[in-house]
Amino acid sequence: MAKSNAERQAAYRVRHLGDKGGKSERVNFVIDQHAKLALERLAICYAVTQRTVLERILVEVEQATLASVATIPNGPADYYKGRLRLSLDGITP
Repeated sequence: MAKSNAERQAAYRVRHLGDKGGKSERVNFVIDQHAKLALERLAICYAVTQRTVLERILVEVEQATLASVATIPNGPADYYKGRLRLSLDGITP
């Protein structure tokens, strides 16, 4: 039986994910043009991929968030369970 377009696309995405260890996931979203240009410039500046820049930024912000919620009762546990709500102002200066 022939595959549908959606099935072919899904198979293509799995083949081209580039995930050798089985720990990567595809993220597909639209971002502000200024943010995209900043991502491109940072990647060029540090001679790394845009993926690397984004991964490092996200990990760094998560570590800072965990450090800040460590003083809240059940803060880290609530964060990991998705029950913690913080102000977005804590992410950027």
